[in-house]
Amino acid sequence: MEKRDRIIYFTVTGLFSVLILMGVSQYFFNYEMVAEMFTNIKFPTYLIYGMGVAKLLGVLAIWFSKSDLVKEWAYAGFVFNMILAISAHVNVGDGEFLGSLLALILVITSYVFFRKRRNDNRKVAIA
Repeated sequence: MEKRDRIIYFTVTGLFSVLILMGVSQYFFNYEMVAEMFTNIKFPTYLIYGMGVAKLLGVLAIWFSKSDLVKEWAYAGFVFNMILAISAHVNVGDGEFLGSLLALILVITSYVFFRKRRNDNRKVAIA
C-alpha cells in the first residue's frame, strides 16, 4: 500500500471512529436526549443501549480485530445502520440525516482502503 493510501485509510477511519464514538457517548451519558430523538424518528428506545454497545464493538473490531471476516461484518453493520438512519430521518422529514450521510461516506471510504490494504498485504505475502 502506498504511503498516500495508508494516510487516507487511517485518517478516514479515525474520523469515522471519532464520529461514531461521539454518538455512542451520547447514547450512554445523555440518554434522555437520545430517547427523545429515537421517539421522534419512530424507533423504540430499548434499542439505544444495544446499539451503543454494538457500535462500540464495531469500532473496536475495525481497529483491533485480526480477523478480516470480523472486520467485514463490522463494516457491513455500520453501512446498514447508516442507511437505516438516513432513511429514518428522511421519512420523518426532520432534516437530521447529514451526520448519518457523512458517516456513510466515511465508512465506505474506509472499507475501500481496508480492502486495498488487505489485497496489497496478500500480494506481498505471496511474493
